[in-house]
Amino acid sequence: MPKESREIIITLIAGTSTLLLLGALMISFLFLYRNRHRKLLREREQLKLSYERELLKSQLEIQEQTFRHISQEIHDNIGQMLSLAKLNLSTMDPSLPDNLEQKIIDSKKLVGQAIYDLRNLSHGLSTDYIADMGLVRAIEHELEMVRKSGNYETLFESEGKSYPLDKQRELIIYRILQETVNNIIKHAASQKIIIHLHYSQEELTLSITDNGKGFDLTPLNQDASFGLGIRNMYNRAQLMGAGFKISSTLGHGTSVVLSVPVEAANTRT
Repeated sequence: MPKESREIIITLIAGTSTLLLLGALMISFLFLYRNRHRKLLREREQLKLSYERELLKSQLEIQEQTFRHISQEIHDNIGQMLSLAKLNLSTMDPSLPDNLEQKIIDSKKLVGQAIYDLRNLSHGLSTDYIADMGLVRAIEHELEMVRKSGNYETLFESEGKSYPLDKQRELIIYRILQETVNNIIKHAASQKIIIHLHYSQEELTLSITDNGKGFDLTPLNQDASFGLGIRNMYNRAQLMGAGFKISSTLGHGTSVVLSVPVEAANTRT
């Protein structure tokens, strides 16, 4: 075979091999890209499902906590006012007009206050009241319920021009706050609860501080059963793209800080 023919054949074989190799590489790349794309879609779908589950769980927990508030308020406050109004009505003496008039006035005040308190409680029968009132008013309402117990001094400060987040994230923020306050009531032996809400262009920051006995955070990294509530709050913060930090010192109270980026709050679905 002439030398030129052999060179042409070798060139054709080399060219064909190169094309086949490039084709194989392209197919492998497309296959890898497709698999990664599918994995990313599955992860996004799983994240969405996890977020929806946590959202539903938060809604149910808020309703459960609200029902406990309502039950306690009706028993301790509204029931007592109505009982006093009933006592006034049952002890009215028509022969004592001056005393009768005062009892009527007192009874009207008691019934009026009971109606006002019942109207306020009705706002808590649905988690929609958080969206209707806004996060600031919802926090004030929560602290009002705590303050009525008479066991805690509360302080709430809101800094910066407030702006609404989407309904779902405000609900989760509120539930994290509610769970933190519950932990303070159950475990902190605190007399004071301070809540600070700071609105900026970059993020919304919520801080909750108490002056209780504090606790050692070390077991969080050693005992899976320790601090499940804290881990739950941390996971919920992560699902909505927020930062969650807790710090505590024995004898000097505990501080919880939740930071929600505005971009994440307004754009994530």
